[in-house]
Amino acid sequence: MKTLELMNYARDQWIRGDGGLRDIPSAIDGSIVAATGSDGLDFAAMLDHARHVGGPALRKMTFHERAWMLKDLGLAIMARKEELYALNPHSGATRGDGWIDIDGGALTLLSYSSTGRKKLPDAHVLLDGEQEPLAKEPGFVGQHIMTPKQGAAVHINAFNFPVWGMLEKVAPTLLAGMPCIVKPATATSYLAEAAFRIMIETGVLPDGAVQLVVGGVGDMFEHLTGQDVVSFTGSAQTANKLKNHPTVLRESVTFVAEQDSLNASVLGPDAGPDTPEFDLFVSEVVREMTVKAGQKCTAIRRAMVPAQHLDAVEAAMTEKLAAMTIGDPREKETQLGALVSCSQRDDVREKIAELVEGGARIVHGDPDASVGIEGGAFITPTLLRADEPWAADAVHDVEAFGPVATIMPYSDLDDAIALANRGMGSLALSMFSNDAQAAATFVRGAAAFHGRMLVINRDNAKLSTGHGSPLPVLVHGGPGRAGGSEEMGGVRGLHHYMQRTAIQSTPAMIAAISGQYVAGAPKTKSDVHPFRLKMNEMELGQTFFSDTREVTIEDIEHFAYFTGDTFYAHMDEEAAKASPIFEGRVAHGYLILSFAAGLFVDPDPGPVLANTGLEDLKFLTPLYPGDTMRVELTVKSKSIKSDETGVVKWAVEIFNQDDEPVATYTLLTENTP
Repeated sequence: MKTLELMNYARDQWIRGDGGLRDIPSAIDGSIVAATGSDGLDFAAMLDHARHVGGPALRKMTFHERAWMLKDLGLAIMARKEELYALNPHSGATRGDGWIDIDGGALTLLSYSSTGRKKLPDAHVLLDGEQEPLAKEPGFVGQHIMTPKQGAAVHINAFNFPVWGMLEKVAPTLLAGMPCIVKPATATSYLAEAAFRIMIETGVLPDGAVQLVVGGVGDMFEHLTGQDVVSFTGSAQTANKLKNHPTVLRESVTFVAEQDSLNASVLGPDAGPDTPEFDLFVSEVVREMTVKAGQKCTAIRRAMVPAQHLDAVEAAMTEKLAAMTIGDPREKETQLGALVSCSQRDDVREKIAELVEGGARIVHGDPDASVGIEGGAFITPTLLRADEPWAADAVHDVEAFGPVATIMPYSDLDDAIALANRGMGSLALSMFSNDAQAAATFVRGAAAFHGRMLVINRDNAKLSTGHGSPLPVLVHGGPGRAGGSEEMGGVRGLHHYMQRTAIQSTPAMIAAISGQYVAGAPKTKSDVHPFRLKMNEMELGQTFFSDTREVTIEDIEHFAYFTGDTFYAHMDEEAAKASPIFEGRVAHGYLILSFAAGLFVDPDPGPVLANTGLEDLKFLTPLYPGDTMRVELTVKSKSIKSDETGVVKWAVEIFNQDDEPVATYTLLTENTP
């Protein structure tokens, strides 16, 4: 193929690096795929452009507007993904490997788009938690809010997932309202640059929202400020160098690190060779060794097995590995492609030698064998065995970032927990067990050392996304060796790019600041029943004030017999009076909710399509026979799900004849936008 000349995207222009460019070889045969460089870029100006052009443009948009933007980006990559798949094999990846990277990246954008529209307000400020009363009388409260940092997010990515690795950072950053500068790893930057071009060509990104550096970052770190964020994926050595940069330390720059991780998988003590869990464990370890040629930050490096089953596991794994087809990733029959480069292959060979020297022995594979295409970065999958894992420190300290794993025995569950935690922090751990008590004991003992844990058994295996698959809705990260940070995790992923601030004021002021209705804020009486309004016609704080209804003893008894709920507090006057809570018989809580619905529901067909649930229900004051009740129904928030539907959250407050709050909750309805 023709050598690609990669371009930087700086200050909304495509710019070729000055001077000599660096050649990028194909992992298949060593031929040159692309040339790249970033010499001559003005990194201070790029940061300034992000802060003063991209940031203000993004912050003018609401969460929902930014979420729709992410949807457009994700759909664009899906529509043009074959352009990326054409380049994918040169990274050593098969098409199946590429699905994780390319489709997975686009789906991450779409997932964050959905999160933004469903879980975030159509506003500029994110409320963080509930109000905190700050005085004896209502009217002075505290509320934590989150707003976008007013700097630039610098994303430094690894070579193994050039598309997904870029987009899993871009998605929460843009949704949070912060511009980013993307720096992909040079070895696979041609894939990142191609995906980046697709996003730019959509035309939906505001000026300054994203920039791209296909080379070194020069003096960029010297120009960082306390409003900037660095999000890094790569080796612990590089992470430590960057996080200890004098400017990062001086300015307290937020530094998010996802780095080396010796992830483990554990075969439960109940999972012998005749169980489904045994077969699932063997298949998963082999898969994690060979997908992406083992070049995954979540790949299984240490496989822990009950001592009596170690020989059986070795035999089953070597049988599967021996049948593996190694070769050109462009061929359909290929199961294991190449490492990203010959230098990476050499590094894996060196790490295997360290593992052997440190007490493990190779039981399958020859890392020095010549396999695949001449000039390519191919290596056989290598399985090691450490019969004395507590004496073989290297298996817990050295990561061979390729198709390599080590099996080792454990004596009992406490030993398995200790071995798993010996890795000093990982991104992912899996346990294969059908024993719930063993799993509970293991998770409680090991969770503090692992960012994500899977317990897989015969019941959930077909549904499982697998040991090595980070998901947009779950946090991706881990303690200690893994970097100590978190990425993704749905709304949690936005928090790195936002500042939490405690606001102290009146509810009215907090509502004005946040652009959202909060408890105690002023309400606007609706001249039209709000159930007759489409979402775009509603205003936050718009309120329907119901008529009143008396609750009688006959109502209480009818409800009790009709539902079967004859609890003493509703049916036995003396018993109710004897309780420390009630003065006599009281109305059922669910009777109150039912009557409340009767007071505020507009019954005719209209923009309200369905009641989808309620949240945060609290019963505050008992309602006695002869009391009256009324309802205030207030538009609390609106979230668009699609072009056809959205969700409205309503603050429902029920009062008695003395204006005492009887119950409060949040009602959810599906509406026409």
